[in-house]
Amino acid sequence: MPIDMKARFLLFLIFSGIICLAAFQAHSQSQATARHWFAEGSWRSNLHIKPSSTIDVIAFYQQYHRNPALWSKVLAFLNRPDLQTLDTGTYHLTEGDSAYAVISTYIPKPMDQTRFESHRKYIDVQYVMQGKEKIGIADVTKAKITEPYRADKDVAHYEAMGTYVTATPDVFFIFFPTNAHRPGIAADDHPQPVKKLVIKVRVL
Repeated sequence: MPIDMKARFLLFLIFSGIICLAAFQAHSQSQATARHWFAEGSWRSNLHIKPSSTIDVIAFYQQYHRNPALWSKVLAFLNRPDLQTLDTGTYHLTEGDSAYAVISTYIPKPMDQTRFESHRKYIDVQYVMQGKEKIGIADVTKAKITEPYRADKDVAHYEAMGTYVTATPDVFFIFFPTNAHRPGIAADDHPQPVKKLVIKVRVL
């Protein structure tokens, strides 16, 4: 290889390395910023229910800052003082379909009668208002598709090796499109009725 070609190649490697390092540092800094913002908690606005440790902090930070006003309405609904007295049904948080809440009651099912699911159009904010249930959580990229995505229902179903947590009235969950989740699982052998809030927030 001629000397000038070697020099150009060396400069290319150095320049590429600088770009990669800068990108890595920027990514690391953005992650640190997101984690600090989440831990600092100003976004909670006196919300008394604690966020689950399973929440994808980076995804939440990105979605929140794309429309803080929308997320303020979502969290305000979650913090309504009369939340426990609301009837089952659908509650629109905005004009249009940017965010709406669904309150339902049901008996949690045995695990083999439930499935992992994910959504593309909407983020799920899930909160068990009364009772308890187990929820499975898995990385959608590592899950096996059992039913392909249906746009009309905004859902796909999977089989996956997930992490299981117990959902109770002191904690809420947020599931993004990358989070396969398996709600409605009986927490024990004698499941009791659950009253649950799911707020659907459009992905931005």
